[in-house]
Amino acid sequence: MNLMEQFQALVAQVPELVQPLIVALAGAVPFIEGEGAATIGIIGGINPVVAAIAAIVGNFVCVAVLVLLSARARRAVVARSRARRLVNADGTIAAEDASAAGALVDPHESDRKAARRVKFQRSFERYGVPGVSLLGPLLLPTQFTATMLAGAGVGTARILFWQGVAIVGWTTLLTLIITGVLTVVP
Repeated sequence: MNLMEQFQALVAQVPELVQPLIVALAGAVPFIEGEGAATIGIIGGINPVVAAIAAIVGNFVCVAVLVLLSARARRAVVARSRARRLVNADGTIAAEDASAAGALVDPHESDRKAARRVKFQRSFERYGVPGVSLLGPLLLPTQFTATMLAGAGVGTARILFWQGVAIVGWTTLLTLIITGVLTVVP
C-alpha cells in the first residue's frame, strides 16, 4: 500500500472534524503536496473547498518552516565563513574557509541528488524565482525547490510569496480537475 492510499484510508477512518487535519498532514509530505492532498481529501468525501484549503495550509506551513530553517542555516554558515576571513590578517583564505564557503557542494552526494541540483540550477538560471516556484512542482517537490532557493541566498519573503502563489495555483487547478472528473464519472 503506497502513502497516498494510506492517507486515503486514514481519512475514511477518522471523524469528519479530523479529516482536514489529515489532508493538511498529507500536504506537508513531499511528492504528495497540496495537489495530492486535495485529491486525497476529495476522494475521501471531503468538500473540495475544505480539502483544497487544508492541503494548501499543510503544504505552505511545511515549506515555510523549511525555508526559514534553511535561510537561518545559510546565514550561520556565511557569518561563520566571514568571521574566519576577518581573523586571517595576511589576507589569505585558509582551506577550511574555502570549504565552508562551498559547503553547498558535497563531494559525497549521490548521483540522484546531484541530478536534482543540476536540474534546479538550470531552471533557476533560466526562469528565476517566480518561474522555479511556479514550474517547480513539475520537476521537484516544492519543499526541495524552496529549500534550494533559500540555500542560494534568495530572500525568505520572496521565496514564500512565490511558493505560496504556486501552491495555491497548482492545488486549485488540480482540485478543479478532480472535482470535474468526479462529477462527470459517477
